[in-house]
Amino acid sequence: MTLPMNDVLDAVRAGRTERLPALLGPLTPAERRTVLGELTALRREVRGWGWDRGSERDRIRGGLLVAGAGCHTGAAAAAAWIGSRELRDWRELPAALILELLADRDPGWLGDVAHRLAARAATAEADYPLIRELVRLAGCPVPTNDAFVSGWVRSLVPQGPGGTRLPLSAALRRDPFVRDLVPRLFETAEPPNALLWYSHPRSPNHWPTELAALAEEGIVERRELIDGCVSRLLRGGRPNQLRFYLALLERLALTPDEERTRTADWIAMAADGPSALAGHAQQVLARVTVAGELPAERLAEMSAAVLFRPEKKLARAQLILLGKALRRAPDDRHRLLPAVAHAFGHEDTALQERALGLVAAHLRPHDDELRAELASHSALLSPGNRLVAAGHLGVAAAAEEEPYEEILPPPPVRRRAAATGRTVAETVELVAALIGSRRPDAAEFETALDGLVRHAHRDRAALVEALAPVLAGRGAPSDPRVEEGGPHGVELVAAAVLGRFTPEELLPGTRPQSRGFHDPCVHAALRAVIAARLREVAHRMVTAPLPFLLATPTWETGTIEPDELVKRLGAYRRLGLEPAEADFAQALFRVRRDPAVAAAATALGTRPGERLAAWLTTAGEPPRLLRRTQGPDPKAAHPWWGRTCGAVRRIVIDTRERLVLQKEFPPAFRRLGRPVDDHGRRCWHWHGDTQAERMVLPEDRETQAAWLLPDLTAGATGEERGPGALLPGLAELGGPAGPVLHLAVATGLGSRHAEDRLGAVDALLVLAARGELDVPLMGRDLAELVGLGTVKANRLADSARTAAATGAYATTWTLLAGAIPALLAQDPAPPGTGELLAVAADCVERCKVASPDPEGLAAQASRPGSSRLVAQARRLRTALAVAAA
Repeated sequence: MTLPMNDVLDAVRAGRTERLPALLGPLTPAERRTVLGELTALRREVRGWGWDRGSERDRIRGGLLVAGAGCHTGAAAAAAWIGSRELRDWRELPAALILELLADRDPGWLGDVAHRLAARAATAEADYPLIRELVRLAGCPVPTNDAFVSGWVRSLVPQGPGGTRLPLSAALRRDPFVRDLVPRLFETAEPPNALLWYSHPRSPNHWPTELAALAEEGIVERRELIDGCVSRLLRGGRPNQLRFYLALLERLALTPDEERTRTADWIAMAADGPSALAGHAQQVLARVTVAGELPAERLAEMSAAVLFRPEKKLARAQLILLGKALRRAPDDRHRLLPAVAHAFGHEDTALQERALGLVAAHLRPHDDELRAELASHSALLSPGNRLVAAGHLGVAAAAEEEPYEEILPPPPVRRRAAATGRTVAETVELVAALIGSRRPDAAEFETALDGLVRHAHRDRAALVEALAPVLAGRGAPSDPRVEEGGPHGVELVAAAVLGRFTPEELLPGTRPQSRGFHDPCVHAALRAVIAARLREVAHRMVTAPLPFLLATPTWETGTIEPDELVKRLGAYRRLGLEPAEADFAQALFRVRRDPAVAAAATALGTRPGERLAAWLTTAGEPPRLLRRTQGPDPKAAHPWWGRTCGAVRRIVIDTRERLVLQKEFPPAFRRLGRPVDDHGRRCWHWHGDTQAERMVLPEDRETQAAWLLPDLTAGATGEERGPGALLPGLAELGGPAGPVLHLAVATGLGSRHAEDRLGAVDALLVLAARGELDVPLMGRDLAELVGLGTVKANRLADSARTAAATGAYATTWTLLAGAIPALLAQDPAPPGTGELLAVAADCVERCKVASPDPEGLAAQASRPGSSRLVAQARRLRTALAVAAA
């Protein structure tokens, strides 16, 4: 037996997998068990190989898999060996070789292996060809678990122009598992992906078409397909997952009787299904209604659910259906008109008007109880439609309106930074949390950094004893997140406390990655500032520890109160200490500029005190920001930098040079004083985690807004996602809320993605709540952005609706009043202008602010027709006239 066993192992090691059936076939069960022991040892050996033996590992995997499958005598062990992921590579499973080795086994054993392999969700789909043949050899029932069903579907899909599989129609008719597995298509947790590969109805491999044909031929039960589709659609899911079942239902072309017997199911779909499904269910119910086979009670139930949905198309179709039903059976108005009243609360005022029209057309003079019931819903109408309802429903429907009061959210509460008097244990616990966090908090980082500095100065031995277990086994930090600056950099300082660096290793410019590399973007400049301060603190840890840091924030935004910084400098003077360069520079960046404190800073009689006094008066003035409009620049696009916003006309902000930073600040800070021209080129940095970067300049919102503007413009004109989420945090910082910040928020209101628009709305409300919002200024910005095409009308309408819904109707109207003329000046008006006018009209009706008609509104309102644009222009003009009366 020694020679055959050696031959098997040699073939496995040489990758000669095709020889294994001939070598293993003559062996007895006992001999195979002996070979299996050697194969198991080889498998264990391979598992420990490094990456340098990867090609050798790949060569012998297939042989190990086939030989082990042939040597196992137990069904469970054989299935586990075949299904092992570590024995597979990118190639298909060698099913033919395995089947050749297992073909002579007992059918019951083969069936057991087949079902065990099918039960392995991770590999069953890929192993479908092997499992199918094992089932055929065993003559056992076919497995029906999700992964096997998915593999079955995938096996029937043609491979493409060069593929060898049959067309789907022929493959389904020849497949022996069709009757068993088609019902399972409706029971799997998620539909097999291959069902959606050919989604066009005219495709020759369109699953819904082929399954409907099988039902016509009697190969599968038609009722089984219908019930399966309906139950799966009722279960719900993502729209793309339900598309197959809806398409199959449409291809089956249900008869009137089949549709009528499932009325409750259609009502449930119309109420809660995705838009496409709800629309299909609505059409089915409309046919049943027109045929006179849907009772008024069920139609009212369906209507209440559909009119509660936000989709205008569905609501409009439902009101049309109700109108037909009311004309056919006027006596049903007592059941159907209360259902019509559910449209009174729809956000589209045109639908409200249509609902009021139905009420006016079908309400009878003696319907007092019905009129009172409808009047109770009139408070949901817009103010303008509420007046119309009063004429139809009586004086009781026009409730007394209270004087309008603008509702704004409370301004954000400033939170003081955590107390610096933490114990050694508390500081070390915070350090450990920051080191282990994926996205550490920048305010907590500042607290931990200050705690490390204070305790290293007071009792270094106690701090070292507590820190040692936290950094045990970690070595000197080399993670780029530490090296480049950021909250993870607390590990660098902690390692310095433990003496893991020499002073020379922490000097500026000693990081190998920084030599000869210059990243021109502002993110790199901000991170360089953070890194310079970290390395300076770490360097002082191993040379002359500081008693405390000057740049520790007073508030969680990063701001330092000027009188507090004066006290810190006074303490340094009493101790005879000079501030650390980077720490003091960062403190100046963070201090709130209050000229009244300059005298106290001068009174210190020190050079740092004089620098602080100058910074609080003249030297700390923010850079001059220049605004200009830049035309399309296709050259700005560069594939390495990603999508650019330079290929469109846009507003750009250039920052001018700050000489005081160039002359008096450390080298790492000087890059922030250099001029920045926006050329539309994008940097590679991810902008979703910039809390630490914002805290570098917490008192200069204008400059930070100028840096963020290119990203916001790309979010409005392209696919950029995420910059709008930074606007609320930017609005909460200190410093003037000037024209650049207003421009940034206005640009964010036109972002492509809803979450970015929501961030811009939050920033807008923060500025309004703090009394910093210059509404006319932002209105002019919106007008210019709309004229350039940066902000689109439909996106601005969505943002405006969100802002108004918080209660800020007057603020929202004033903003829109500045943008509407730019939209109406275009011929034709851009898509979404009617929607924007609807939001504006709603705001005016609610706040009743007397205001002149925006330019172009009268001309638009006087146009013939009943389009949404013209109708809403008339509505806005009427609302302005009522407010002025």
